[in-house]
Amino acid sequence: MSRHPSGKRSWAEPYRIKMVEPIRMTTRAEREHAIAEAGFNTFLLRSRDVYIDLLTDSGTSAMSDRQWAGMMLGDEAYAGSENYYHLEEVVRRRYGFRHLIPTHQGRGAEHILCRLLVSPGCVVPGNMYFTTTKAHLELAGGRFADVIIDEAHDTLSEAPFKGNIDLRKLEALIDSVGPERIPFIWVQCNVNMAGGQPISLANLRAASELCRARGIRVILDATRAVENAWFISQREREHLGRPIADILRDLCACADGCTNSAKKDCLVNIGGFLCLNDETLAEKARNLVVVFEGLHTYGGLAGRDMEAMAIGIEESIHEDHIRARVGQVEYLGSLLREAGVPIVLPIGGHGVFIDAARFLPHMPREQFPAQALAAALYVESGVRAMERGAVSSGRNPDTGENIFPSLELIRLTIPRRVYTQAHMDVTAESVIELFEHRDRIVGLRFTHEPEYLRFFQARFQPVIGSSVLLNAERRTPARA
Repeated sequence: MSRHPSGKRSWAEPYRIKMVEPIRMTTRAEREHAIAEAGFNTFLLRSRDVYIDLLTDSGTSAMSDRQWAGMMLGDEAYAGSENYYHLEEVVRRRYGFRHLIPTHQGRGAEHILCRLLVSPGCVVPGNMYFTTTKAHLELAGGRFADVIIDEAHDTLSEAPFKGNIDLRKLEALIDSVGPERIPFIWVQCNVNMAGGQPISLANLRAASELCRARGIRVILDATRAVENAWFISQREREHLGRPIADILRDLCACADGCTNSAKKDCLVNIGGFLCLNDETLAEKARNLVVVFEGLHTYGGLAGRDMEAMAIGIEESIHEDHIRARVGQVEYLGSLLREAGVPIVLPIGGHGVFIDAARFLPHMPREQFPAQALAAALYVESGVRAMERGAVSSGRNPDTGENIFPSLELIRLTIPRRVYTQAHMDVTAESVIELFEHRDRIVGLRFTHEPEYLRFFQARFQPVIGSSVLLNAERRTPARA
């Protein structure tokens, strides 16, 4: 019986299912072959070979009946689509920014922003890096500076807002490099690489005041701002019980603009946007969008995609939706925590993050424990997760050495409105069973390493034998 984390009574998802997609459980032999063909990189698996897909929450949500109905209202005019103006109105009302520039997805917005504001020698502070934002900064000649609080690097800390900015670190950085070299601070909501950890509204306001006093813009990564608003309504004393929509507007009011991958909070399968309050900057951004994405009234999206996004934004702030969405993540995390599986605490907003370094204490960091653990989980159960550790961190651009961050994690990312509690039970059982046999998991080494964002396309081999699970061929398949 499912118990909602916020109360004692059983609960159910706030929707009914009216269409299903069959999924198939493969045999262990099939999974061993599939992961080897994929170079032990779960990103390179074919979806048909995956049983429960927790790779990402990006673009994997189930759209509602109203969104699908909205798709039929797509105005596919090349210029001046009606759907663009509907989306613009919704974004202004719910996020509060003046100017909307649609893009094909979030990294399109990041690219435009960095082209617009970042130049060689720039430094951009933020509350922990994200892979694509860091890549765009570096490609533009800038570098990222982490100013997140120290608790974010401690998986055992249960600080309620581990996404907070350390104001002393930020002020010291500004004094060190000079405000003229900092084009903006890039603040994440629900910090992904820290385990989906929120920033408090009080902290964001303080950081914003500090930056604006020094003439530094504040840009919000609002990709998961709705989930962040939920945590504020649950954990920040001054805002307990406030409407999610109101908190979302308050978060955005601290910023001069935002990037947004609409494939997360906004409940669509493709799309993103850049928002700016400054009219001159917005006009320059629109000009760059024409070069890289498409006309400023479609930005690489079909009209039907923009309509689905506008409807999805409205649905995302419904209290019952966000309560169930975060509650499902907490349900899975609680099962793992109770079984002794080391996870990032407190449980985050979009996924459960397993501490691979503590899960596999016998494995050196040079053998990429998180990558090995994600591959082993797939072989054991057909559950696809993803690495968030040294492979994702890449190499030091100056020395070429691997970067070994303080956090070596795998992410069990929950798509919105896709899986039931029974799927969470199966996932938890699979992880727990693997934890009981963790000594069998062996490390990996690179056989192919792309130059950029290597975690997407890299290939590996086990450092011992040909399987990521020692003696796997002699074990009874867990769920084959």
